[in-house]
Amino acid sequence: MAGVIRASVVQTCTAAYSLENTLSKFEILLCLAKERDGAQLAVFPEAFIGGYPKMSHFGAVVGERSDSGRDEFLRYYQGAIEIPSPTISRIEAACKEHNVFVVMGVIEKDLGTLYCTAIFVDPVAGLVAKHRKLVPTGTERIIWGQGDGSTLPVLEARFDAITNDNPAGREATRAKISAAICWENYMPLLRTYYYSLGTQLYCAPTVDARPQWQSTMTHIALEGRCFVLSACQFAKEADYPPDHAVADKSNRNADNIMISGGSVIVSPLGEILAGPSREPETILTADLDLDQIARGKFDLDVCGHYARTDIFQLHTRTQSNLEGYRDASK
Repeated sequence: MAGVIRASVVQTCTAAYSLENTLSKFEILLCLAKERDGAQLAVFPEAFIGGYPKMSHFGAVVGERSDSGRDEFLRYYQGAIEIPSPTISRIEAACKEHNVFVVMGVIEKDLGTLYCTAIFVDPVAGLVAKHRKLVPTGTERIIWGQGDGSTLPVLEARFDAITNDNPAGREATRAKISAAICWENYMPLLRTYYYSLGTQLYCAPTVDARPQWQSTMTHIALEGRCFVLSACQFAKEADYPPDHAVADKSNRNADNIMISGGSVIVSPLGEILAGPSREPETILTADLDLDQIARGKFDLDVCGHYARTDIFQLHTRTQSNLEGYRDASK
């Protein structure tokens, strides 16, 4: 028996671009997921640390950038974090205290560039990997750089899981974890790469709150025969700085919704195990029976008996795009 893992997706948002307040919120919600729900794995939304600047344009049009837009970017840059950093150390400490593996969206700064990144934090080993979003969507490209093939981890994590034949006891089990951020989930070759490495817990931090997102998450679960855990932000105007851009300047209201959630957990056969939720500050939790993955792959394994490698092949470059610069600097 592969065992059962209890996992949560945390539907929350950044606290008005305040790093300290957001970290405090993280610690409270992680404690709640563990102490109330018994979570062993918790997934937080895209850009939870650093913030998702919904409706911002940063003063940019084709051929021109404004001084006020540069000022807005400076504020956003100052709220981003380096990896590693004291902020990462604080997140590691919380994961260790509560014995929870965390996948979380952060805004990472490296030299002068920001990246939309997902971090993987093990309760014992600490930060074990990160994944940078490969293609920022639309005008996100103004503020975020592109990730590359050097941060495409599929990690094997250890959990003290409940076994099917002995619900009262616990024994060690392992599960492979990956993360695809928001519209990366529409990149079929990225999904295929993760499937090829055996992902079992497919995490999808996002800010896509459209009803159509649920169809995407169900499709991926069925396609990859994996559990899909999608954590979306839920944010109101009150969760942003007072001068932040909004959809309707003539109708500013602290309760106006900016991002409406929709977090969800889906099984390898497309069953909705938790959610989708449209409530603020919600933790959705489900028991993930890892044996369901093998049951699903009985009739569909897209990188195994359903692959047709005699016809189709995938080649992935897993080196950093900056290697040439680093070599030249030695």
